[in-house]
Amino acid sequence: MSSESYFIGVDTGGTYTDAAVIAARDHKVIASAKAITTKGDLAIGVTEAITKAVASLPKGLAPEDISLVSVSTTLATNAVVEGHGSSVGVILAGFDAQMAERTGIAKAFPGMPIEIIAGGHDHNGDERVALDKAALGAALERIGGKCDAFAVAASFAVRNPAHEHLIREAITSSTGKPVTLSTELSSALDAPRRALTAALNARLISRISLLIEAVGRAMASLKIVCPLMIVKGDGTLALAETVAKRPIETVLSGPAASLVGARWLSGLGDFIMSDMGGTTTDLGVLQNGRPRVTEEGAEVGGWRTMVKAIDVRTIGLGGDSEISFGPNGTLIVGPGRIVPVSLIAERFPEVLAMLDSDIADSEGGSMHGRFVVHPFGLSGAPATSELSAREKEILDLVTDRPKPIRKVAVSSGAQRALAALKRKGLVQICGFTPSDAAHVLGLQANWSGPAAEKAAQLLMRFREMKMPAPERVKEFCEEVWSDVVRLTGRVILDTALGRKTGGDALLDAVCSGQGGLGLTRIAVSPQVPVVAVGGPVRIYYGEVGRRLAAEVVFPDFCDVANAVGAATGVVARNVTVTVEGDGSGVFRLHGPGGTTSLGSGAQALAAAETLARQEALAAVAQMGASHAEVKVSIEKSYLPDAVDDNGLLKAEVTAEAIGRPDTR
Repeated sequence: MSSESYFIGVDTGGTYTDAAVIAARDHKVIASAKAITTKGDLAIGVTEAITKAVASLPKGLAPEDISLVSVSTTLATNAVVEGHGSSVGVILAGFDAQMAERTGIAKAFPGMPIEIIAGGHDHNGDERVALDKAALGAALERIGGKCDAFAVAASFAVRNPAHEHLIREAITSSTGKPVTLSTELSSALDAPRRALTAALNARLISRISLLIEAVGRAMASLKIVCPLMIVKGDGTLALAETVAKRPIETVLSGPAASLVGARWLSGLGDFIMSDMGGTTTDLGVLQNGRPRVTEEGAEVGGWRTMVKAIDVRTIGLGGDSEISFGPNGTLIVGPGRIVPVSLIAERFPEVLAMLDSDIADSEGGSMHGRFVVHPFGLSGAPATSELSAREKEILDLVTDRPKPIRKVAVSSGAQRALAALKRKGLVQICGFTPSDAAHVLGLQANWSGPAAEKAAQLLMRFREMKMPAPERVKEFCEEVWSDVVRLTGRVILDTALGRKTGGDALLDAVCSGQGGLGLTRIAVSPQVPVVAVGGPVRIYYGEVGRRLAAEVVFPDFCDVANAVGAATGVVARNVTVTVEGDGSGVFRLHGPGGTTSLGSGAQALAAAETLARQEALAAVAQMGASHAEVKVSIEKSYLPDAVDDNGLLKAEVTAEAIGRPDTR
């Protein structure tokens, strides 16, 4: 590696796109920068962030010195949580009605077309029922024109994927649209969960493809020619073109990169990571230098996938969480995200006059101080083919410059249409957030403080039915700040305890800063440090540490830990091959290519190890690491009277290949 070689890590978050430049030889962060995420065209924000980071170096950086660009993203996670994604058709072969219901697809995505056809294999990989090609053709006739992508799952496809491959061939021939097979995402037997994971993956393909294309355009504009890697949910890397087909693997990519970056920046081996961004707060645990990985599969938006990912807790709490009121004026922070008023006013100064107009309107109302605008960076008209007439009508009123919501969506029906447009990612709603409260309190100063104060006045007027005095506005903003601290403390303690505690009055007393309940003093603290990363953490986490009596670490470059983690990860892949014996002297080897029968246990184990090694090495090579090390582990169980491997009942042979990304 030459002394002039550098890695660039990029993280595209809900609010900011971060970039970090790392010297490959010295393993040091030498520059970082932030730019507003431009959801309408991600390339704009990515280009700006990389350009700023490189420009901050004393001598700049020649494009030929950059040997790797690696990206982490919250796009997949946020899309799942917020219900965004492509229109997907689901084909299930060999499922009955109960299995289809257990997928959870109908509940997760009401209206998503699900077609059940005859087919599937048995536990041994033998065809149970012939694939009903006529029913498949009829299903594609019904739903082919309504879907942008397809998800396919067949019963016992992990034992024999032949029917899934036949269905994909038919869909591709008939529609030409992308297809996700459940067996390409998981080798587990749980067909319903594989089906859900495939459906989620199919919904995300277009989003991740847009990100990859955008970063590619940014690299081209900066004349950077090198491999492009994407961070997966388990913290490892893969080539962008590989991830484009398996975007579900980037679910929790952002938190995974944060944990890798937090370890790299802090030098600690045991800690709780808390990463606060604009949309979410993500928490993970590092023990003995290794992240805790969930074996059950990542849970996002309440749905348990079959994607290997770092075990993280994610809550809808960030600098851009929407501030609203519940019954009796109770403060509610999140979980939804909106654009801070201070940010939109900084970009569009006319927002200040609109806020003044809202203040002058003595009638008040919940829509005052709220605006709607196209996603930043959008060029051209957004797609409207899947919109209702009312949604199209409202979208036509939205432009690249903010408009007051009360002038765009007057009726309740119009407001529902606007909410639907927000869920589909076609508009941005702007309003009061914790970031605005921080501006009023002087804790943050990068956007428009006057706009934040005016928006706070409008919210307080709505809450108290009268225009508040300046001290009441400040008290309200302190209430917002304190509640963000409280919620942060609760999720940190939940992570330390290893479980969700719900409405625990004792813990809430600690996290709210009371330190006691009745005549009882209460103290609960994590046993390990909390490494705080993310843009807003310095605003809140000093107080979090005080209330929890916890050691809170703010490493250098903590605000771009995701980008640092993206640039410092490795490529890794586990492949498991199963061997099953039934006592008759026949051993079935179940691998990625299907099922093979062998005549001895020792022969089957040797073949399984060879296959697992080959598949693991091939997988990491495909993901961008041609030089990798492989470790093999074998778990065996035997028949009661077994004396050697010919008495094998079952064995799982797992090969793990790990390597650094190939650089230019």
